[in-house]
Amino acid sequence: MIGWEKIQASGGKQLTNAIEIRGLNKSFGPKLAVQNLDLTVPQGALYGFIGPNGAGKSTTIRMIMSIIFPDSGELSVLGKASAVESKDRIGYLPEERGVYRKMKVGAFLKYMARLKGLDAAEAERRTKEWLVRVGLADTYRKKCEELSKGMQQKVQFIAAVINEPELLILDEVFSGLDPENRRLMRDLIREQNDAGRTIIFSTHAMNEAEQLCDSIFMIRGGVKVLDMPMKQLWSTYDPKTVVVEPTNPADIDLAWETLPGVREAVRSEQFVDLRLGENANVATLMQGATAMAGVRKVELKRPSLEDIFIELVGGDSESVRKELRASAKPVQEVARG
Repeated sequence: MIGWEKIQASGGKQLTNAIEIRGLNKSFGPKLAVQNLDLTVPQGALYGFIGPNGAGKSTTIRMIMSIIFPDSGELSVLGKASAVESKDRIGYLPEERGVYRKMKVGAFLKYMARLKGLDAAEAERRTKEWLVRVGLADTYRKKCEELSKGMQQKVQFIAAVINEPELLILDEVFSGLDPENRRLMRDLIREQNDAGRTIIFSTHAMNEAEQLCDSIFMIRGGVKVLDMPMKQLWSTYDPKTVVVEPTNPADIDLAWETLPGVREAVRSEQFVDLRLGENANVATLMQGATAMAGVRKVELKRPSLEDIFIELVGGDSESVRKELRASAKPVQEVARG
């Protein structure tokens, strides 16, 4: 049991909310970046903010952090009207990466810890402990500018958590990381949540949110699309995809869309995902798939967050997929180390 469910089960104390947002609006010139947003993040939750680039995720986070201010609406953070009033209780990793490049890593982290209220001895202890934990023990006396982008990102994560904050906000924390460092970051985020901390992380990589979160907030074009605990989400959205693995790879290009009940066929190198329409007969569809070609596998598949997002926003599904793929393009330069 993790996150806010653990807090609910533990003690008889009334659950409080880490963040409360009501009717929030923000414009930049003619662009409506966030529109009439309502959102409640319970204390101890592990909340994923997901959506394409430009959806409004970072704008919402910057308003939560009091970096920018809403045009209208109400916002509270850790029971205060502004994050500024709770700054020593919050850890923040912004989307715009940056360290003091000329400072040595150890000095930089100790400086950030002191800003958050730690004394010199504790700042030193936590700095060295964290550097060991993320595999950067030998960087203590190196200048930040000597580190790879992946190393710098881990240093910034340490800076965000070194004060053991009640609320941890991570904006596009997985962006640019190689698979090994993505796994490390997932483990560290789970560990922080298991310690009872409220965590918000934004990402356009919906598979990351699917693996980690206990609740999901989806946004597109500044408008909330979905806000729901994962358990409720999986029970609400029944499996609506049949995955087919043809024996002959060339059969992936067959006209699978013509099968009764199929509204869309999404092809990959090995598989065809048959998205089902309303009232599709799954058994009949599976029989039709096996009759169309020799297959290694035909099975019902739980929808992904991307599938659910596409269903909720409506319109042309291929256009939405292109929008999501375009969001992933900035991650081509992978940060290692």
